[in-house]
Amino acid sequence: MITQQDFMIVSVLLFCIGVFIIVSKKNAIQVLIGIELMLNAAILNLVAFGKFDRTNNGGQVFALFAIVLAAATTAVALAIILNVYRRYKTIDPDKINQLKD
Repeated sequence: MITQQDFMIVSVLLFCIGVFIIVSKKNAIQVLIGIELMLNAAILNLVAFGKFDRTNNGGQVFALFAIVLAAATTAVALAIILNVYRRYKTIDPDKINQLKD
């Protein structure tokens, strides 16, 4: 049987991989992938706690809101990245140091 501790271990691994990707990558899209992995780790925590909560199922409700929020932030972030690429012809965050007119 899968216990709550197993869910937490997988969630911690996902979160650590996301942090490593954010720290080590120089591409804005790969940084977004790291952020999404961290959000998925948080959603996994919510679902795991909701699974073991027999009365309210509050974890699943919060997980559903988190999934909607993650989808919305990804759409906005990709739109920003496309506009930055149009202007600077790169998506390397280190090379974009002037965000003013």
